[in-house]
Amino acid sequence: MLLGLVLAASAMRSAPSLSGDEQANWAQWRGPLGTGESASADPPVTWSETENIRWKTEIPGLGHSTPIVWEDRIFVTSAIPIGEALAPVYSDAPGAHDNLPVTHRVRFVVIAVSRRDGHILWQRVLHEQIPHEAGHFTASLASASPVTDGEKLYVFFGSHGLFALDLDGNLLWQKQLGTMQTRHGHGEGSSPVLHDLGLVVNWDHEGKSFIVAMDKSTGEVRWRQDRAEVTSWSTPLIVTHRDRVQVVVAGTNRLRGYDLISGEVIWECGGLSRNIVATPVAADGMLYAGSSYDTRALLAIDLDEAHGDITDTSHIAWSRTRATPYVPSPLLYRGSLYFLRHYQGILTRVDAKTGDEPQGPFRLGSIRDVYSSPVASAGRIYITDRAGLTLVITADEVPRTLSVNQLDDGFNASAALSGDEIILRGEKYLYCIGTE
Repeated sequence: MLLGLVLAASAMRSAPSLSGDEQANWAQWRGPLGTGESASADPPVTWSETENIRWKTEIPGLGHSTPIVWEDRIFVTSAIPIGEALAPVYSDAPGAHDNLPVTHRVRFVVIAVSRRDGHILWQRVLHEQIPHEAGHFTASLASASPVTDGEKLYVFFGSHGLFALDLDGNLLWQKQLGTMQTRHGHGEGSSPVLHDLGLVVNWDHEGKSFIVAMDKSTGEVRWRQDRAEVTSWSTPLIVTHRDRVQVVVAGTNRLRGYDLISGEVIWECGGLSRNIVATPVAADGMLYAGSSYDTRALLAIDLDEAHGDITDTSHIAWSRTRATPYVPSPLLYRGSLYFLRHYQGILTRVDAKTGDEPQGPFRLGSIRDVYSSPVASAGRIYITDRAGLTLVITADEVPRTLSVNQLDDGFNASAALSGDEIILRGEKYLYCIGTE
């Protein structure tokens, strides 16, 4: 049962300036604002396998990437095993006991789906290979989410390539950035991020880590910076603050902000843990990043005049060392920061400016293990667990449970919100949920 939570309604966030298309679509991981919110969507509150399902389409292979939405098309990535099974090859990496063995050659594909009726418009094979790592048993080989600007589609399969296509599936350019050796062989997952100034990829692994910015039209490298980091699965975040565009990347050793034009490190901050997964969020000159693998940390960074090493300085507006996020990324909505403890069904809500937690944390009833990140729109928050349950709660000062909705699939991918629909990508099916 959802416990009540009182929250002051101050510190409302003003949305960045976005065009109507950018507001209406869900063109990237974590949505148009990079916070998990759609400011314009109004999806259903209730659904089931027999209610409010506009269509349900089987997607070949497996992928945990978020579906992205641009106008009448939905794009998803997938990894499809092909051919005869190979003799299982098990990882010998330390800590790899939870990994799947490599058993097949794999096709790495991107699929365009009609938003109107769910039929597959086109399917493009971008690469084919026997993978060097199969990853954790809960992972997939297609976990990085695609991104689009409405003209080009960018698809990232990590060690298996970065690709730019037009929206009809024609390949424009491709890059191979190397072979990633992830910690414990658990697999890859960081998504590319896009801005008018370029396309950015983070490459943190057990080898030589780096971040690279490329011309989005040609794939030519604009800058590349080495990173003194080990494996992370966190996606970079692009933030504009005081007319300067920076790329923020969470890492084990440092949380860093890079100038998007030059690649210069603007600021850095220590304090997070190993195994960084959650993507930071930001608004109103504040940035929030958390982790909880072996130690728990959540940092609220005041970006005003942040420069150099800001560890343990006044630029840390507030911090906490309990009930912090691990796999699901935080949600920043209406002046509040929401995050799940580790990946459990326990939600914390704090005032984003102050870190104050008037009440909570609170349990989410039947919601259990959660890998997908919470999303929000129309005053509601949607949280989907791995067993196919989606809890819908209000974002009122005292949240209420509106519904608990069950689908017959497993879910690791985060939802996409657009118009009057919520798009959910399961292990087998892509669902378009809208009021009938």
